[in-house]
Amino acid sequence: MPRPRPRPVVALVGATASGKSGLSLDLAERLGGEVVNTDAMQVYRGMDVGTAKLAEAERRGVPHHLLDLLEVTEPATVALFQGWARQAIADIRDRDATPVLVGGSALYTRAILDRFEFPGTDDSLRRELEVELERVGSHALHERLAGVDPEAAAQILPDNGRRVVRALEVVALTGRPFSASLPRLEYADPLTVQIGVDIDRPTLDERIARRVEEMFAGGFVEEVEALLARGLAEGRTASRAIGYREVMGYLAGDRSLADAIEQTTVATRRFARRQDAWFRKDPRIVWVAHDDPDRVERAIRAVERLGR
Repeated sequence: MPRPRPRPVVALVGATASGKSGLSLDLAERLGGEVVNTDAMQVYRGMDVGTAKLAEAERRGVPHHLLDLLEVTEPATVALFQGWARQAIADIRDRDATPVLVGGSALYTRAILDRFEFPGTDDSLRRELEVELERVGSHALHERLAGVDPEAAAQILPDNGRRVVRALEVVALTGRPFSASLPRLEYADPLTVQIGVDIDRPTLDERIARRVEEMFAGGFVEEVEALLARGLAEGRTASRAIGYREVMGYLAGDRSLADAIEQTTVATRRFARRQDAWFRKDPRIVWVAHDDPDRVERAIRAVERLGR
């Protein structure tokens, strides 16, 4: 007998708090699917409240993958995540189920879906750059990056020291711009569809403010305290998560609780704008309105069009 055609890869993308998680469950139930997390911070055990990770009881019995894989002291890289996610997708399809990817980490999603090869690394060079980052700050390194790779500098925020360091490392190692190693708009598997959740900015800003308030009312400070005891402050990746760094500042006495809440809200809104700007650049995404009563049907039709 001929091998049955593999199930499509469905990716739900969009800004944080736009409603992706609920739609992912709706689609997984309709398509016979399993959810694959593509949020860079939900891979950490114990980072639950601050990442809006769905509790087991909220998952409607739908299997979820790539949650709670790492301790907060362990670094997460795009290359590592790509390998995990592609293996999870293959395993799900082997079970004749549909992989439904969901998360707001745009680079992680692109690395999973698109043809994306990773340049090598050099630990000693990375350490040198990280020492310099501590000494002169991310903005100074970003200016250097702009001099050698303007395209990469335009895509990386000056405050994102980790990505600035990585870009400079790649330029030094390869002699080529870091931007040349970014993923191309070419799916690794042609049976792929991206569904974007479209939401207007005022509504999104209101949702983010409400979510942040609920996080702090729901034990976020206590979560960060517990994670600090497990080494959160030393975690190269986890310690930079939005909200967690603001709460760490509050616990260290550097800011008031009200300031931590406000700064978390502002940082999350800024992040949501960056997410939306990144995803809007991808013409392949099929957008559905967050409040469209037919959004599930529209998304299903986009998936079904792959088979034509």
